[in-house]
Parts: sequence; structure tokens; C-alpha cells
Amino acid sequence: MKFLTKTILPILAATVWISISEFVRNEFIVKSFWTNHYNKLGLVFPSEPINGAVWGIWSLLFAIAIFILSTKFTLVQTTLFSWYMGFVLMWFVIGNMGVLPYGLLLYAIPLSLLEAFVASLIIKKLS
Repeated sequence: MKFLTKTILPILAATVWISISEFVRNEFIVKSFWTNHYNKLGLVFPSEPINGAVWGIWSLLFAIAIFILSTKFTLVQTTLFSWYMGFVLMWFVIGNMGVLPYGLLLYAIPLSLLEAFVASLIIKKLS
């Protein structure tokens, strides 16, 4: 029971938070950046249900990584390490591939930091 309440519950709660944060940010705040940029590249922005499912898996994996980091680091360190792993490295790669609309970083950087902080806080408080 302790494993369930101190490990699984924090990871699942953080996964829910991350999923909601990702959905709101990408569907309501920065979607136009993505779709316009992809249109300029002659591509269609991928928004099929399978893409949402993959982001759900990404949210779970991100929450697991945050949980692991939280066992070794402070809240601030966990937030910064997880943000770097989850976002900075992703932006670096998709920027290198030419599919990152750089204008969205104005919104994405603070919102992703908030996402990583709240997920880290959820995990720290529940575990």
C-alpha cells in the first residue's frame, strides 16, 4: 500500500497535471504557431488521436523521470533538471530539424517551467 500511495499516486497525479498543461498550452495558446510554421514548410501539423496518445505516454515518462530526480534533489533542482531534460533538449532537437517555430518559445519557456515546477511539487508533496 505504501508503494501505491508514495510512488504510483504521485506519478499519476503529476502525469495528469503534465497532460492538462501540455494540452492547454499546445491546443489553446501556441497551436497557431505550430500550424502556421508547418504550413510554411508545406507540412500538416500532426494532430491525429495517435499523436495525443504519444503525448500521454510522454507525460507519464516525464512524470517518472521527475519522480526519480525528486528522490535525489531539492524541489528547485528537480524542477530545473526535469525542465532541461523534458523541454530544452526537445527544443534543441526540433529546432535543429527546422520544425520549431521559435516565436512560441516566448510562451513555452515560462509555461513549461511552470509545468515542471508544479509536477515536481506534486511529486514532492505526495511522495
